[in-house]
This record gives sequence, structure tokens and C-alpha cells, in this order.
Amino acid sequence: MSFPKDFLWGAATASYQIEGAWNEDGKGESIWDRFSHTPGKVDNGDTGDVACDHYHRWQEDIVLMKDISLQAYRFSISWPRVLPSGHGEINQKGIDFYSQLVDALLEAGIEPYVTLYHWDLPQVLQDEGGWPARNVVEPFCQYTQAVSKALGDRVNNWITFNEPFVSAFIGYEEGRHAPGHTDLHEALAASHHLLLSHGQAVPIIRNNSPDAQVGITLNLHPAMAASDSEADKATEAFDDGRINRWFLDPIAGRGYPQDMVDIYGDGMGFVQAGDLDQIAAPIDFLGMNYYMRQISRSTDIPEEENAPRKIYRRDETTEMGWEVYPEGIYDMLLRLGSDYDFLAIYITENGAAFPDKVNYDGQVEDPQRLSYIKCHLAMVLKAIQEGVPVQGYFAWSLLDNFEWAYGYAKRFGLIYVDYETQQRILKTSAKWYGQVIRANGIE
Repeated sequence: MSFPKDFLWGAATASYQIEGAWNEDGKGESIWDRFSHTPGKVDNGDTGDVACDHYHRWQEDIVLMKDISLQAYRFSISWPRVLPSGHGEINQKGIDFYSQLVDALLEAGIEPYVTLYHWDLPQVLQDEGGWPARNVVEPFCQYTQAVSKALGDRVNNWITFNEPFVSAFIGYEEGRHAPGHTDLHEALAASHHLLLSHGQAVPIIRNNSPDAQVGITLNLHPAMAASDSEADKATEAFDDGRINRWFLDPIAGRGYPQDMVDIYGDGMGFVQAGDLDQIAAPIDFLGMNYYMRQISRSTDIPEEENAPRKIYRRDETTEMGWEVYPEGIYDMLLRLGSDYDFLAIYITENGAAFPDKVNYDGQVEDPQRLSYIKCHLAMVLKAIQEGVPVQGYFAWSLLDNFEWAYGYAKRFGLIYVDYETQQRILKTSAKWYGQVIRANGIE
């Protein structure tokens, strides 16, 4: 099964999950530094203080990328490493780190895909109100200006935000991620200011990087009613609206979905004149992260009063407890292709956590991950063959890393990391993925 000849193959990471060096060379504190150092917030009391020590081992990691034959590497910039106070004076050592990384990637023939924000807001800005406060937008624009001016002569592919849904709703409504708040109004305001920051950042990037391709990454998954009952159909519409349409529609110039505004019952007073036009700034591609589908079952009525289920969760799950459902990536891609008019789509994350172990011979065999990626790639190719403009695939993740509130208990990497010694080992899936890249297809 061959992919189009110009299809791009990569892997992805995020700054807080791999860099470590949390307080070195002038870096400021992020909300994840504060959150992970707060007792009870992260499993086992783990923090990202050292993580994969990528800050000191990035050259070794680029050698491993070459071993896998990666054509592209998606990584994120640590905002507080560049602007320790969130705005104001630039930390030159922070800029220099990313500049050296970009130069080395290009020298290795690996195209850098830079994500400006992957959840590590400077704590100083959180203390001033964080994403629910409109005054966060201007500092983000200053940060975008600093990074795109420094790297825009060499970086041609930019992602403004990774999964704003998670930043807004998991961070400010559910409280499972930093900063750990539980307020729906805060979450809604945060989602708006994340999107507004995206919209205002797009022209800044284009100005500093004239050849740039600019996009945003959303975590998307299809919602499917568990039965034909009206209650389950209403739950499906809510799940789809909350995770998918709440972000897709404004970016596509449609504004916030009215059914969701009505359900939330929030005055949405944080939306000002002209905001929606800015959010809809034209983008060159949409990044899509896919991990699972959502089976929507109403909790508003007793189970025995609801219609019998027609859709059940499959038995096969990842170590995260997520159902393995490759068809969902195909379903979501087809929907993007039919309901929206994005010029290009990249799968910017797709992968799975499994309990990997080092064998007696020093190897790490992970047939479940290999199968997971292979099945999802087959569905991506099927969508391409049906006309969806998917132009690349980034496996999540390059390295085992700090998995947010799960700490180091979950391993997503193509590369195994021994956190005690920082030894890296290519897993079976990494070697296989390299074969896929070199063949530009799967058998």
C-alpha cells in the first residue's frame, strides 16, 4: 500500500514532556512546573524536571531520528524558556537552544515543524489570570514575534497551538491538567482566548517567515450514539460539539456552534467585536491528533429506560484504557474532507501506550504498537484514496516521556527511554516505521 510520492513522514514531541532542564539557563516556571510540583496532581509525584533530558541530549536524539529515517520532526517551543516572564525580555539562551536544534535538524535532512504552544504557559501569566483572561493574548503575540523572527528564516512549517480543547477544558473545567481549575466559564473563556491568540499569531508568523505554512492542531474524534434513542443522539451532538465543532467551526469562519452556546448557557461576554474574524484567519493546513472514538451514551436517563445499545466498545485497548478503533481516523478524515474546506491535513499525532519492557537481549519488542500504527496508517491511506488532502503523518511519540498527569507510568515512544540512565533503545515499532518511511508504504 503505497502513499503519495510527496507524503511526509515524521514523529512528534512536546517541550515539557522531554526537555527537562526545568530551571536552567534562565528558563522561567511554567504552569506544568507548578502543577507537577503540587502534591497529589501527578501519579507517583513525578515531574518534568529531568524528563528525557532532551535539553542536553538533543544531538543524540537527532542521530536516532536519522536512524528511523524521519523526514520531519514536530516539536514545541517552551514559552517560559524563551520569555521567562511571559513577555518582555527575551532569554537569548532559550532562543539559542531552539536555533541550534533547527540548524542540526536541517543539516540532518529533517524538516522542523514547530508548535508554539503545547500547554506550558508561563506561571507568571497564569498568576495574572491565565487563558481565561483576555490580557494573555498580547503576550502570546509577543512570544510568537520573538520565536518566528528568530527561526522564521529556516522554519517553514508552524503550528500555533496543540489541542486547545485540552488546555481549556481539561485544564480549566475538569482540573486534571495544569492549572487544575474546575470552572466552566473559565474553560469557555480560555478556549476563546486560545483561538483568538491563534488568529492573531497567524499574520505575525507570515510576516516573519514569508514562505511559511501555518496551521493549528486539534484533537478530534468521531462521536457515535450508542443507540438510536433521542437521548443518545443528543449526547452524540453534545460530545461532537464540545470536542470537535467548538474549535473547528470558528477556525473555519462559522463562529461558535449555536447549539453548544445554548447548552452551555454562558453569556460568552468575552467575545468582542471582530474576534471571530481574527480567529478565522486563513490557514494552510489543519493538524489532526487522533487516538480514539467517543461512544455517546446518555447519563440523563436511567440505563434501563434507554434503548438497547447498538455500539459497544471493543475489547482491545491501550494502556491508557483507550479503545483501539482505527476506523475512527478514517471517519474523521472523511468528515473533514466533506464538511470543511481545509487546504491540507496532517496527522500531527497518532500512537498508543503499552507496557514496554527491555528484553534479556537488550531489545524492546512492541508488536501491539506496531499493529496499532499499521492499522491506522491503512485507514489514513484509504481516506487519501477517497480524496481527503492528507499530506503527512507524525507518530506520537518519538520518545517515551512525561505523560502529563500519568507521570512516567505510560510509554508512547517509538524509542524506549530508561529514565534512570537516559539510555535510548529503538523499539521494534521504530525499526518497522523506518522501513515504512523508506518504502513510502506499508505491506
